[in-house]
Amino acid sequence: MMTQVIVLNGGSSSGKSGIVRCLQAVLPGPWLALGTDTLVDAMPASMRTADGGIDFAPDGEVVVGPEFRRLEAAWIEGVAAMARSGARVIVDEVFLGGTESQRRWRTALGDLPVLWVGVRCDGSVAAGREVARGDRIVGMAVSQAEVVHRGVAYDLEVDTTRTESMECARAIAERVQ
Repeated sequence: MMTQVIVLNGGSSSGKSGIVRCLQAVLPGPWLALGTDTLVDAMPASMRTADGGIDFAPDGEVVVGPEFRRLEAAWIEGVAAMARSGARVIVDEVFLGGTESQRRWRTALGDLPVLWVGVRCDGSVAAGREVARGDRIVGMAVSQAEVVHRGVAYDLEVDTTRTESMECARAIAERVQ
């Protein structure tokens, strides 16, 4: 059965988005790229200030509330529905809840053929990227570098600390069936 969904999980500034763009270039046929940033960008600005939404603390900590989780659950189900309808999807995710985050995705994706990929990057390298990007809260990369991988099971792991996005994408593409 051909892989329908590729889930990339890694901390902020780990290189997931670059890998996604490279995957879209090297994989046969069209693949949709959707990620947690897509979800956050789709939410009203009030969700970034409400107690039940999502809060980005000055030190890089991300706190999510019940209203965010409700909308996230609907979004995850929507991504799964697109895949069930025939779209091939690459998900760019940050499993802040580790095992629990993966469980939510596993439940929604059900029996779809999924390739689970861990995108690792040394926290200090990701922190340098974070500063260079200029659009992230400083501290987010270091705080997420390891916690997003706790208890998560992968089919494949790549490390962008010293490996370029295209090389990582090719390694992932080799595993897509």
